[in-house]
Amino acid sequence: MSNPGNKNGNHADSFGSRSELKTAHKSYEIFRLKALEQRGINLARLPFSLRILLENLLRHEDGKSVTAEDIEFLAKWDAKAEPSREIAYMPARVLMQDFTGVPAIVDLAAMRDAMKVLGGDPHKINPLQPAELVIDHSVQVDEFGTSNSYSINSLLEFQRNRERYAFLKWGQSAFDNFSAVPPGMGICHQVNLEYLARVVFTAENGGAARAYPDTLVGTDSHTTMINGLGVLGWGVGGIEAEAAMLGQPVSMLVPQVVGFKLTGKLREGATATDLVLTVTEMLRKLGVVGKFVEFYGAGVSELALADRATIANMAPEYGATCGIFPVDAETLRYLRLTGRSDEQIALVEAYYKEQGLFHTADAPEAEYSQTISLDLATVEPSVAGPKRPQDRVLLKNAGPSFAEQLPALRGPVAANGSGNRQVLRWEGEGGHDQDASEAAHSDKPFTSVKERFGVDVEKYLDHGSIVIAAITSCTNTSNPSVMMAAGLLAKKAVEKGLSVPPWVKTSLAPGSRVVSDYYEKAGLLPYLNKLRFNVVGYGCTTCIGNSGPLPTDVSKSIEDHGLVAVSVLSGNRNFEGRINSDVRANYLMSPPLVVAYALAGRIDHNFDAEPVGKGKDGQPVYLKDIWPTQKEVADAIAASIDSGIFRKEYATVADGDQNWQQLNFPGGDVYQWEPDSTYIRKAPYFDGMKATPEAVKDVAGARVLAVLGDSVTTDHISPAGSIKANSPAGKYLVEHGVKPVDFNSYGSRRGNHEVMVRGTFANVRLRNKLAPGTEGGVTRLLPEGEQMSIYDASVKYAERKTPLVILAGKEYGSGSSRDWAAKGPRLLGVRVVIAESFERIHRSNLVGMGILPLQFEAGQNVESLGLTGEETYDIVGLVDRLESKFANGRTVTVKATAADGKTKTFEAKVRIDTPQEILYYQHGGILQYVLRGLAEN
Repeated sequence: MSNPGNKNGNHADSFGSRSELKTAHKSYEIFRLKALEQRGINLARLPFSLRILLENLLRHEDGKSVTAEDIEFLAKWDAKAEPSREIAYMPARVLMQDFTGVPAIVDLAAMRDAMKVLGGDPHKINPLQPAELVIDHSVQVDEFGTSNSYSINSLLEFQRNRERYAFLKWGQSAFDNFSAVPPGMGICHQVNLEYLARVVFTAENGGAARAYPDTLVGTDSHTTMINGLGVLGWGVGGIEAEAAMLGQPVSMLVPQVVGFKLTGKLREGATATDLVLTVTEMLRKLGVVGKFVEFYGAGVSELALADRATIANMAPEYGATCGIFPVDAETLRYLRLTGRSDEQIALVEAYYKEQGLFHTADAPEAEYSQTISLDLATVEPSVAGPKRPQDRVLLKNAGPSFAEQLPALRGPVAANGSGNRQVLRWEGEGGHDQDASEAAHSDKPFTSVKERFGVDVEKYLDHGSIVIAAITSCTNTSNPSVMMAAGLLAKKAVEKGLSVPPWVKTSLAPGSRVVSDYYEKAGLLPYLNKLRFNVVGYGCTTCIGNSGPLPTDVSKSIEDHGLVAVSVLSGNRNFEGRINSDVRANYLMSPPLVVAYALAGRIDHNFDAEPVGKGKDGQPVYLKDIWPTQKEVADAIAASIDSGIFRKEYATVADGDQNWQQLNFPGGDVYQWEPDSTYIRKAPYFDGMKATPEAVKDVAGARVLAVLGDSVTTDHISPAGSIKANSPAGKYLVEHGVKPVDFNSYGSRRGNHEVMVRGTFANVRLRNKLAPGTEGGVTRLLPEGEQMSIYDASVKYAERKTPLVILAGKEYGSGSSRDWAAKGPRLLGVRVVIAESFERIHRSNLVGMGILPLQFEAGQNVESLGLTGEETYDIVGLVDRLESKFANGRTVTVKATAADGKTKTFEAKVRIDTPQEILYYQHGGILQYVLRGLAEN
């Protein structure tokens, strides 16, 4: 098994690109792109992102994984051609967060055990590329609206996750090339942007210093946020990331590149969030799945780097592999602001200018596969919802849009609706407008609004009531323009005498500790606290489902009356069931709008016609009265943010707090698994694995586990959010002595496959057409027809040795790049997924776990073929297709046999897209392939 990293210094260098770059500080070996121009190749026509890939190929040319023909093909890229040629991409590093990082380290630890069994050296199992993990996904919003919210949530986080964190500290000690940023330091993408990213990477190679572009893959789909800094990177599944850590190239087809031209300037009242929601809607309509998007045009220079990062962050929402901006003067300004060294900044400028990659106003436009444009001046205030990021609605239309979608949102609970209940409008009652930080007196979170505020929420809640208002997620919570706007709006609201209704669960979870510093310097924290937007933690909270429970009386009122309650959040994900199991409608928006909606208390509030509330003088206060101007925001930023803040916070970022520093962890190079652990268990993927893989066989006699519709996301598939006591996972934990109060979240238990497999397809909003009229992880066992949980059915199918199939519609697996969306189905016994189309990362993850992705032919689907899911399924021709490496075609025959013996036959396309993926599938998965290769050497 070859390693294209060429760590030994051997290099083919067919184009004579190896050269030297001298800066004022040092000399570096580089691989000069201009060497190709001497062969008559016009590099200026290549998009910025493809030139980064081209340098990657030049540097890794070895005649095997990367050939001279690969390099020449990319250099002569045909902008209009459909992707057809595979290249081997070697990122400089891998970025992880703890939800995906823990199972990755569990897998590496299990690989060390398996290596011993195969007779190899366990110490060969190490990241060969730098792997950087930021612990940011485990903090939950249990306490909120008080001065001790952060301390209570942090304490609970450590109590719940002590075992996981100790395991990560063991990993940091046991594995070379692996480091972890402790919890409470910020969101991984913001820490990456402000601290980890180098823009130009350096490494010793054969005794010489080598410089090359900083590139990465990450185990979170929002890794693309770093594209705003000109760094090429994107999200992959944990499975693919583990392979990259172990020196395997990321196999990819040379993509098409969409050019997005920006002109003009944002007008007064429009924010970076409004811009990104507009961009997301435009690109979703255009269709950019599997493509690179590259931003260019005069409007780029009008965007601060934080705004660029906001747009880049949401590449998964608009469907692209990445959404990249070029390196330019603004990049250098941001590096200075965030406290990077003078030497590093000088290297970045010298390297990108020498390589012809530094963008200036007079730079020639590249060629693109297609182009789209937007005048920034046309962007209007917007929200997106109620359940997809691309469903943008103008702010002025949010209320009518909600009313129109209300019947569908109510779904099967419509019969329990609010009926003719008399619901009051909130006019202020009790002590809700007190500064709740002064009322904080407990070290435990409060449980009911009645208990804290003396308010009976039953009288006020109805369809459309906002019960969660969260400034959350990496995309917005460190962008100074929108964060300052939120703080200034809070200040004006408090000064006018406005307050937030007591049933709204408010939270502020900054992406970086720097935010608290500049809020404090600007004098805005007291006003946010007065509106109960106290800091609850520094990490991903509401946006990933860690919103914590609603107050019990709020939750009870929603359940009793079948209410469609609403969350408003500054995040990037609002898929069904993701934010909170009690909340059916979720809207994305800018931080200042989150504050405004929290004050209004309802999603159908008309900000143009209705006041946000009454001021202390009894007069109505409208949104326009408290919305800050662009100048006010700019002045606050200029007065409050400098490089000293960044240097102070990141000087101690690796230290962690006292809880982290005092955390004990086991020693040894091989992990000592605890048999009774409910958090960390040895991964089962290598159990019984032989040195040589068994031959692939066609699938026969398979049963359907679920028939699913369009836009089934990884949130529907992968276990996420809270664990219900009556669910298979909850029952497992109770059987193992865990009390429901200590269940924690699915994400925190990703290191335990027994919990995760029981939570796969268990999303409360999943609708399986095989069990009509139900929501959640329910199916029917066939042929009996008995209704039961998907997990329980899978156990019975496993006893019968029956392989399983999933039937699905369009965009199967969209959403976050969750490895458990592939690992879970594999452990349930799923061997085939037949869908109309697949999300990019999820498709590759299925292959990486040995699951066969098949795609219906154009125009065909479950309905058009008359499939019920009650048939048995045979897949014919797979062995021939793989053995011939698709020389005999890419389609296989699917035979669906009904109970009466009648057969329906149709063709489906095998979505194993590259030769490397054929090998992964033949080995039963990517990790098995890597392990066997390392055991041979």
